[in-house]
Amino acid sequence: NGYIKIGDTGMVTIYSPNPEIGQNVKTSMPMIVAEELDVDWNNVVVEQAPLNTGFYQNQFAGGSLSIRLSWNALRTAGATGRRMLLEAAAKEWGLNVSDLTANEGVIKEINGERTVTYGEIASKAVGIEIPEEVELKEVKDFKIIGTSRKNVDGKLIVTGHPLFGLDFDREGMLLAMVEHAPAFGMKVKSFNEEEIKNMAGVKDAFIVDTTINEPSWSDVNAFSQLIAIVGDSTWQLMQAKKALKVDWEVVDELENSELHLQRLEKAVVSGEVEDSRLDGDPDAAFKKAVKVIERTYSSPFLAHNTMEPMNFFANVTENSAELIGPTQTPEALEGSVSKLLNMPIENITVNMTRIGGGFGRRLYVHFGVEAAAISKAIGAPVKLIYTREDDMTQGTFRPAYRSKYKAGLDENNNLIAFTVKGAGLPEGPVFPNRFPAGAVANYSAEKIKAKTNVSTGAWRAPRSNFTAGAEQSFIDEVAELAGKDPIDFRLELFDRAISNPVGDKYEYEAERYAGVLKLVKEKSNWGETKPGVHRGVAAYFCHSTYVAEVFDIVMENDMPKVKKIWCAVDCGIVVNHDAAVNMIQGGVIDGIGHAMYSQLTFTNGATNEKNFDRYKLIRNSQVPAEIEVFFVKNEIAPTGLGEPGLPPAVGALANALFKATGERHYHQPFSSEKTSILG
Repeated sequence: NGYIKIGDTGMVTIYSPNPEIGQNVKTSMPMIVAEELDVDWNNVVVEQAPLNTGFYQNQFAGGSLSIRLSWNALRTAGATGRRMLLEAAAKEWGLNVSDLTANEGVIKEINGERTVTYGEIASKAVGIEIPEEVELKEVKDFKIIGTSRKNVDGKLIVTGHPLFGLDFDREGMLLAMVEHAPAFGMKVKSFNEEEIKNMAGVKDAFIVDTTINEPSWSDVNAFSQLIAIVGDSTWQLMQAKKALKVDWEVVDELENSELHLQRLEKAVVSGEVEDSRLDGDPDAAFKKAVKVIERTYSSPFLAHNTMEPMNFFANVTENSAELIGPTQTPEALEGSVSKLLNMPIENITVNMTRIGGGFGRRLYVHFGVEAAAISKAIGAPVKLIYTREDDMTQGTFRPAYRSKYKAGLDENNNLIAFTVKGAGLPEGPVFPNRFPAGAVANYSAEKIKAKTNVSTGAWRAPRSNFTAGAEQSFIDEVAELAGKDPIDFRLELFDRAISNPVGDKYEYEAERYAGVLKLVKEKSNWGETKPGVHRGVAAYFCHSTYVAEVFDIVMENDMPKVKKIWCAVDCGIVVNHDAAVNMIQGGVIDGIGHAMYSQLTFTNGATNEKNFDRYKLIRNSQVPAEIEVFFVKNEIAPTGLGEPGLPPAVGALANALFKATGERHYHQPFSSEKTSILG
């Protein structure tokens, strides 16, 4: 079927349907199928499935949804295969299916000695009618799920096997590079076309328009009109790009960082509210409060900076289009190419390569669309390749944010009022129905949008990546004002949400939220004083998963250094333990690096940071020496995991930095505030 192919040798090929962007679904998805199929993992070969909406649903990578949305489908596929093999054996031996059992690819009589391997009976299972319902295993009977299995591509990756889109090659394929406008608000008018065409290795150069009628959410692109240069080698194309003389024209406002800040400041005060929540009467409560604290937090635009440069292969003919490359949304790409070419969708194929980093960048399909447009224009197969500068100036950046928090305490240091107003360029960062909604009698939250012509998109843990840091930093200050331990203060709020919640609409389960805080408190020995060690904590809920983190910082050569981190995670059933640990660790490191160092600034509509000489990322020497990860054990179906580890890292880092340096951090990157730079 769409997931399983069994050969007569007994080797089982399991197809992994979703894009692999480093989150290890190419290993974990087949593990789920293999569990219910009851096959020996040593006899499993994994292959990437192509886009096939007939066999698969939700064939994308985004929102930490791959396992969550496919959990039942993957289990059912494996269990269905097992049932059909059992029925084939039962028919062969004249028995009932209930007389047989299967284990690690071998079917055996319960009350007899006969056995048959899956490989021996597989061909006879082909004609068996597919059952409408199958019985799934009890969680307690899992033998593969919950264990640790090595990345199925691990050896191929470290030995340089061609797995990624950038590795893809085909005889007769040309290469292409593009030049888009240098600033948001500009477009190309003309360029020195003949001069470029006459350069060594250049086959063609032209302006290409990739405008799509009735664009979908994945068609975000500030530069639909661009210059394409086609030729034999990347070096020759890069030289041609340097030789371009382009007449650019201004078609919209050329924005700068100061204007962005002004828009955010104004929006927080009087901007258009997208979503909100109001419990009780915060204004009246603030008037009665004995202590009031108010703080503002902000963060800049950020680039995704995937390790593998943006690229895609396309071969467009009169009647068909073949696309191959690294995309998080193959079905969306298929639809956009269909619109662009005015070609029936059934004439378009999309195959996925392994992706060298996504983080939301490859949710948007413009680079695949551009490859298709260029292939059509030249009438030949082509692989489009971006330079780092192309990517860092094109857009789909993480939005810039600004949020204002306010809290009031009564005479007993109880939290009686809490408000937050958050604006973004363009989408606001506030989640009105998340914590502390339900835990405070007088509460209001407003999500506000503001205008920008900078193209933005999802960036690992969208909106949560900022809001968690701001919220958790603020809650620490409120706890300090109340004279309470930061974890105890949070647990008090969760107790209220558990025993007497305010309102009837909130996204989180307070018991599970409190559970990860209690677990990280226990594992980190919170409250234990260690000379020279400064501790910070944060907890956050997103992508249906709960994560709490404790950071230990020490001062080395008068600079703070993160030494150790404890993480407690409730993500339901863990499919592949080591891979899950790796995802949380990677998210934590990602959060530290971007909170400390990363930012994009603008002058006259153009980004000032175009490569890693000016856009700083975390270095190996700055990575914590140890990150321990602990999972809450339960039988809840798996929830998100690739993103939830990042957001609380920002808050825990800020809180630990305060303990170490005495400085509060309100604006990212933290390294731009005063002198706190990680050693």
